Amino acid sequence: MAQARRFRDARDWSQFHTPKNLAAAIAIEAAELQERFLWKTDKEIERDLKDNSKRDAIVEEVADVFLFALLLADRLEIDVGKAITDKLATNEQKYPVALARGNARKYTELREP
Repeated sequence: MAQARRFRDARDWSQFHTPKNLAAAIAIEAAELQERFLWKTDKEIERDLKDNSKRDAIVEEVADVFLFALLLADRLEIDVGKAITDKLATNEQKYPVALARGNARKYTELREP
């Protein structure tokens, strides 16, 4: 995070990194990531991931999403490690292994067998 802050601060970009702008940046970068997979079959994607230049472009988009998410968390003073731990605990309750294993149903659709 310190490296991202240094990069931002050297350019005096903190003034633009409002929560609204950072949330928009995350969505935009996520859309650019999605675009790398748009209209492709899983087989085509697997092939693309073996092509270094295509894989590198995907890696860059993933990095952009994470950078903006980390900058937003920093701006909002969110402890990312704690937030992830708390979210996993919540999901553990919503998606018990006995009901959720092997299916993609939303927690509201899980039923006892």
